Amino acid sequence: MPVPFADLQLQYQTIKSEIDGAIAAVIRDNAFIRGPYVDAFEREFAAVAEVKHCVSCANGTDALYLAMAALNVRPGDEVITTAHSWISTSAMITHAGASVVFADTDDTTFTIDPAAIEAAITPRTVGIIPVHLYGQPADMDAIMAIARKHKLWVIEDCAQAHLARYKGRQIGTFGQAATYSFYPGKNLGAMGDAGAVVTNDGALAEHMTMLARHGGLVKHQHRIEGINSRLDGMQAAILSAKLPHLPDWTRARQEAAKVYDAGLNQIEDVVVPAVAAGRSHVYHLYTIQHPRRDALAAHLNANGVQTAINYPTALPFLAAYSRLKARPEQFPNAHRAQGRILSLPMFAEITADQQREVIDLIREF
Repeated sequence: MPVPFADLQLQYQTIKSEIDGAIAAVIRDNAFIRGPYVDAFEREFAAVAEVKHCVSCANGTDALYLAMAALNVRPGDEVITTAHSWISTSAMITHAGASVVFADTDDTTFTIDPAAIEAAITPRTVGIIPVHLYGQPADMDAIMAIARKHKLWVIEDCAQAHLARYKGRQIGTFGQAATYSFYPGKNLGAMGDAGAVVTNDGALAEHMTMLARHGGLVKHQHRIEGINSRLDGMQAAILSAKLPHLPDWTRARQEAAKVYDAGLNQIEDVVVPAVAAGRSHVYHLYTIQHPRRDALAAHLNANGVQTAINYPTALPFLAAYSRLKARPEQFPNAHRAQGRILSLPMFAEITADQQREVIDLIREF
């Protein structure tokens, strides 16, 4: 039985009339750039994210840049982030003008290790960007305690963790701002690129809005120099159509994770995702560990099961950061995980039969 890594076409078919209606409405109203559909999505997502302000933008990468630029990151500043994530997190630190400083991950949750953050702080440190990786929140109590102690800002990277909660509280509500990606494969995905920054700080929200719209809130009135990073009306309308379904899709992912857990827990050498106490995992990715990861992936792929490696090279060891001359002993957990992690098929519509196929093939291996 072929098992896709994700099935965006199936998701579309389940809500086809809603998506088609949203697209038709935007075309009918010629509301392609900003306009009422973007305004509506910003209000709706702010309510779901449990924050006062949502500033939409072109993608999750831009969202990180906008947040740091609005927080006045400057050359000479240092910003600490995790050693294992997608490169957007670290690259935007550099593009905002600061120097990126990596901290190792926790050895069980893949999220940033607070002790490593503390050890990385210098007089030049201005902020921390924890990533809620794969859908599991980082240890926000410890991170916020460090931030308060050293007077640092925090931007939460929520690109993979829509609706995840930490000790009952919505992620994205702890720091000064939080960034989201709505890339098509995300738990809440557009049909193209899309992103947002959320915050409870009105002045910060206004500054980010200006930055994203060529430096002004009103056309031709440019108060600062900004960039062009706008969510288009089509993607906004699609996201608004999908948003009411997100809680059910999230629960479906969590139920699918339980099926995987039960089926894989007793298989030798397979380590299922560990969920720390007080954290709700929303399983953007269901990522196991195995000492023969590449051979296992080849076995699954040969039998029609699609897998992925998120991410095969920890950030400090990428060619882009060769200037840092990172050594494995500096980031032992991230370095070890990069050779063991394997993401299995995970999407809200995955069936029990498809999951049994995956589990049986892993057991066979």
